Amino acid sequence: MLKQLRNYLITGLIALLPLIATIYIILTVINTVDSIFSPLVKVLVGKEVYGLGFILTFLIILGVGIVAKNMLGKKLIDFGESILGRIPLVRNIYTTIRQIINSLFLQNKTAFRKVVLIEYPRKGIYQLGFLTCEGIGEVQEKTAKEVVNIFIPTTPNPTSGMLILVPREEVTYLDMSVEEGLKLIVSGGTLAPKESIKEDKHGN
Repeated sequence: MLKQLRNYLITGLIALLPLIATIYIILTVINTVDSIFSPLVKVLVGKEVYGLGFILTFLIILGVGIVAKNMLGKKLIDFGESILGRIPLVRNIYTTIRQIINSLFLQNKTAFRKVVLIEYPRKGIYQLGFLTCEGIGEVQEKTAKEVVNIFIPTTPNPTSGMLILVPREEVTYLDMSVEEGLKLIVSGGTLAPKESIKEDKHGN
């Protein structure tokens, strides 16, 4: 009973951690902005403005987004990143966070390159997966065959799964789009990709 309760607590904690972290970061930013600007606004206006941190945070994020969309803004961001890249400790932290954010938000549309079929977990059983990257770096150097990185998603939640490295010649590339592959997985196989209707040998 205690073991089962512990498993429930751990599972619940893992499920809530992303939400808790997101809320914590947002509230921290809002409180920081509020603590910086509230005293100044109180002096200018003569009274405390409630919700100022939230409003200013929203406007700052919106403003940065607008600036980052134009050419001058991109150059300024690149210049700032080049400066951060010269600071040893800051460089490591910033680069890591930047890579995580890019993989989660900016590259999610191209993270899955192709829908593939592999025999896994054993011969004769097929799994639908997504090609994410060619085998590179130390992994490729220490394998006898050329491998590719395949993400095997779970059903019906394709955001979780496992990464496996498969020899290229053992991968079957499918014609379906990534979107069709995701629909097939989320639906548990009930939403098959659209195919042209062909007559069978009996003309049916």
